[in-house]
Amino acid sequence: MNTFAANAAHIFLIGIGATAVMDTWLLLLQRLGVPTLNFAMIGRWAGHWGGGTWKHEAIAKAPPVRGELALGWVVHYASGIAFAGLLAGITGLDWVHKPTLVPALCVGIATVAVPWLVMQPAMGAGIASSRTPAPARNRLRSLANHTVFGLGLYLAAAFIAWILR
Repeated sequence: MNTFAANAAHIFLIGIGATAVMDTWLLLLQRLGVPTLNFAMIGRWAGHWGGGTWKHEAIAKAPPVRGELALGWVVHYASGIAFAGLLAGITGLDWVHKPTLVPALCVGIATVAVPWLVMQPAMGAGIASSRTPAPARNRLRSLANHTVFGLGLYLAAAFIAWILR
């Protein structure tokens, strides 16, 4: 396998692993009775892009789209892979092979900007959940989830680097 393909595969696996760590965290929260994100709503949002609709007053009230749950999961994992690529782009490929915690946490925490500034406003929740009944709690949850994702970036990269040694 050439170097480009090997690095791309490495980044792909880091993104998948980090997203799986975040999903494990979300599953734990669900088991503890904490409401978590409904990935069908992400799929519904993405499913309306083809028709030119990017913003909704309330995504839950938008017409459902076929396969929205599966589409939501695909968007979720594709985002994780893209964020892993962003981390590699910022730190350089050396980080991919010799990961350290701080850059991964910083990028993970920074990725909270996407839901706060893009997804939540586009789905009708306002900037950083400002139109929800409990904005501060929702902001804190998003920040915690993306911090766990950052930890997942490090853990996935460290695990893959360990396997490849």
